[in-house]
Amino acid sequence: MSNHKQRISFPHVGNYWVPLKYLFTEGMGVDYVVPPAITKKTLDIGSQHSPDFVCTPFKYNLGNYIETIEAGANTLVQTGGVCRLGYYGELHEQILSDLGYEVQFVNTARASFPRPVTMYHLFKEVNPEMTIKQIGKAIPVFLKMIEYTDELEDYIRKNIGFEVTEGSLQQVYQHFLLGLQQVKDKRQLKALFTSCKKELLQVELNLPATTFRVGIVGEYYTIMEPFSNHFIEKELAKMGIVVDRWMNITNSIIRPPEKEVRKRIKPYVKYNMGATSMYTVHKALDFAKKRYDGIIHVKSFGCTPEMDAIPVLQNISEDYKIPVLYFSFDTQTSDTGIQTRLEAFYDMIVMRNEAKV
Repeated sequence: MSNHKQRISFPHVGNYWVPLKYLFTEGMGVDYVVPPAITKKTLDIGSQHSPDFVCTPFKYNLGNYIETIEAGANTLVQTGGVCRLGYYGELHEQILSDLGYEVQFVNTARASFPRPVTMYHLFKEVNPEMTIKQIGKAIPVFLKMIEYTDELEDYIRKNIGFEVTEGSLQQVYQHFLLGLQQVKDKRQLKALFTSCKKELLQVELNLPATTFRVGIVGEYYTIMEPFSNHFIEKELAKMGIVVDRWMNITNSIIRPPEKEVRKRIKPYVKYNMGATSMYTVHKALDFAKKRYDGIIHVKSFGCTPEMDAIPVLQNISEDYKIPVLYFSFDTQTSDTGIQTRLEAFYDMIVMRNEAKV
């Protein structure tokens, strides 16, 4: 039974709201308010009430919190993090309080991730009736939902630019997301995934003799929330480029290869620079060694760990002769400016390829 007194929500990031809805409703027994999709309105609201020089994800999250409260949420969840993200919870809570919003705030930065019981006790305050058995049954399904979502998105990202009938891959994926909202257990989830993956593989593709491959690296939120990076993956796909993006929740949180990464990037990085910077260097090096045609680095304005990674990417670019395009997104970023730079980057890749022939 759901606890109708608590209407909980978590900021919108890509399509992860679907697994999160399952976790909160089935695992914690509370009602879940689906956060509105990120739009310019979200950013405008967040920017209006945020410090000017705070990084852009802070503004997106704050704007989304306010939209979600207005949609009926009375309990908000803030994720923890290994950069300034870990401090955002208190500031978001204070700003919302100053604006007159009376909501309960669950700041997961107060829990210890190596000790899951601390997370359990944190959410036990939201719904005292939640049991370990209940949440323990839901978590494996929740994690598998994320893994399947990431796997299907990865296939689509690499092939959507070559589908014969435009929209075919996305149509199958939307069917998957709708089905995901009806899933109750692992058996249903497995059947849904198997069926949708089969449908995706059956979508007719027209792959040219020569395809250009571009890897995307960068900061956690900006790389995974399409609106915040101005749908850069979609724009690249329109140019007929194979888009490769390693960063997702499965790779970075569920199955993080931290020891392997530290070893691989040792020639370039001696110390951990924080947040996603190690993974940025790791994948940039991987793309370079695999002779990709280019790398695109995305981050929000003010993201210090990713700023630290840029000189390392420049070294990789020089060593492997691979071009790197850098984007730093803020509230003033122009769609036209992004499009112009992407087109110039594409033209450069084409000319480099022609020069090799």
